[in-house]
Amino acid sequence: MSVAKKDYKIVTTKSLFDMKQNGEKISMLTAYDYTMAKIVDSAGVDVILVGDSASNVMAGHETTLPITLDQMIYHASCVVRGVERALVVVDLPFGTYQSDSKKALESAIRVMKESGAHALKLEGGKEIKEGIKKILGAGVPVMGHLGLTPQSIYKFGTYTVRAKEEAEAIKLIEDAKMLEKIGCFAIVLEKIPAKLAEQVAKEVSIPIIGIGAGSGVDGQVLVVHDMIGMTHEFSPKFLRRYMNLYEDMTKAIGQYVDDVKSKDFPNSTEQY
Repeated sequence: MSVAKKDYKIVTTKSLFDMKQNGEKISMLTAYDYTMAKIVDSAGVDVILVGDSASNVMAGHETTLPITLDQMIYHASCVVRGVERALVVVDLPFGTYQSDSKKALESAIRVMKESGAHALKLEGGKEIKEGIKKILGAGVPVMGHLGLTPQSIYKFGTYTVRAKEEAEAIKLIEDAKMLEKIGCFAIVLEKIPAKLAEQVAKEVSIPIIGIGAGSGVDGQVLVVHDMIGMTHEFSPKFLRRYMNLYEDMTKAIGQYVDDVKSKDFPNSTEQY
């Protein structure tokens, strides 16, 4: 059954809570620059994530670990300038919050003050509880992230589905309830069994956003470059490509090269 979609002129953390209560699914995509953010926002996406996936997509690193706080602030600043409606959430990068709660708060304050973002996302559960509490205590909204947490990839050793075993599934549920209790406004669940994700979404009151977590959650997030097909090497089961921009762009750029070489471009109408 379809749900009536409310027109939110500006999306806030309260808007997302209301969407869950009303049964309206939440749409979330990444963006890392002004131009893409403007397009994504204009298309009506509810949440724009300035993900540390910029480390992969924009910088070509194998993991998310190398990206720095300064670089995340730069990307976030670019995105914020292009957004009028969506809630802008920024990842705190690896090494800026895990070691101690004071450092977590300092990192959070820098991102909020220097980028103009609306909220932050942190990976982990009880291990980073004190850092999240300090950030929340400063009035900064926090989105949690459980399941496959890419900043811990060397601990996991693989990008395979998480929480398939009972012990890890129980811990994930406990961590989700803890994040809700201390005040997080939403949680991303990445690459976990669909039934477990649906259970979490039912047992907590805050929105659960899935990526590779099935349809029983409150919303979905994808990396925009994957979704529009600018990337072509990465094809996980959960990814739906809505365009094949890699092929279209390669063809267009190849045609430009041919036109320049053949002296077809610029023609007489394209000159002053």
